[in-house]
Amino acid sequence: MKKIFIVLIALGALLAFGALIVFFIFKGTYNTLVDYDEKTSAAWANVQTQYQRRADLIPNLVNTVKGFAAQEQEVLIGVTEARAKASSMQINPENLSEANMQQFQEAQSQLSSALSRLMVVVERYPELKSNQNFLELQSQLEGTENRISVARDRYNEQVRIFNTYKRQFPNNMISGFFDFSNKVPFEADATAQTAPSVVF
Repeated sequence: MKKIFIVLIALGALLAFGALIVFFIFKGTYNTLVDYDEKTSAAWANVQTQYQRRADLIPNLVNTVKGFAAQEQEVLIGVTEARAKASSMQINPENLSEANMQQFQEAQSQLSSALSRLMVVVERYPELKSNQNFLELQSQLEGTENRISVARDRYNEQVRIFNTYKRQFPNNMISGFFDFSNKVPFEADATAQTAPSVVF
């Protein structure tokens, strides 16, 4: 009888120890998933901050150009409309689906295209190109474009870390149980695959 009692105690201790190990693995994996999820959300917020910075610069840029190139109304209106569309497209980290990300990227791409057309217009006005206000705005816009690129790269890296960790075993079971879904990275614009044609 004493041997059975010792065996039962040893078996109970072994089960309790095993349960404790499973609990700590479970807890550690869950907490890491939450940590990576929050870091991905923060990285996304940084991307949006840089896009907002660009959107905030555009009215000043348009007004500066407007003073020199009033006859270029179509381009100026196009930039203003593209900015409005891009600014209205707000996505929070909880609804970062592929469809939402694609719409967001399309709106930002249209704004980039409109800004490119605006810069082509600027080339026709030498006095505008030498205007100190315009030069400062152009420099700020270039810096902002670089910041956007860096923020997008950091976001994509955080998405990669989260998605990789989430898919590893046994993390995939815990992430599935708590419904952690994959994060959507930025992808290159479809037109980026086509080399621009240069005609002399």
